[in-house]
Amino acid sequence: QVQLVESGGGLVQSGGSLGLSCAASGSIFIINFMGWDRQALGKERESVATISKDGSTMYLDSVKGRFTISRDNAKNTVYLQMNSLEPEDTAVYFCRGVIVTDPRRPGLQYQYWGQGTQVTVSS
Repeated sequence: QVQLVESGGGLVQSGGSLGLSCAASGSIFIINFMGWDRQALGKERESVATISKDGSTMYLDSVKGRFTISRDNAKNTVYLQMNSLEPEDTAVYFCRGVIVTDPRRPGLQYQYWGQGTQVTVSS
């Protein structure tokens, strides 16, 4: 079993900053990718940022230059620093991990999500 537990989030005014963190635990052999998705009320879930185990990053266009994803491989933890927040960033943010659990099958990976944490940006 693998668990992803998020922390951070909350309420902030437009233009403010928040930081999220997510720790993965359980039967982990390798974490190939970690990232953050978000889902706003009435909208589909979208991928916000992803980071590979070697540090390569990808961002949703609307957050480029404002959000920064990072990870600590030794702690199996991913972070999302969110600056210049806008009301449109209001959503539930979910941590995501693409994880290999069986060292005998390193090519077999599964995707896991955390429970989500609410981020609300007031105008």
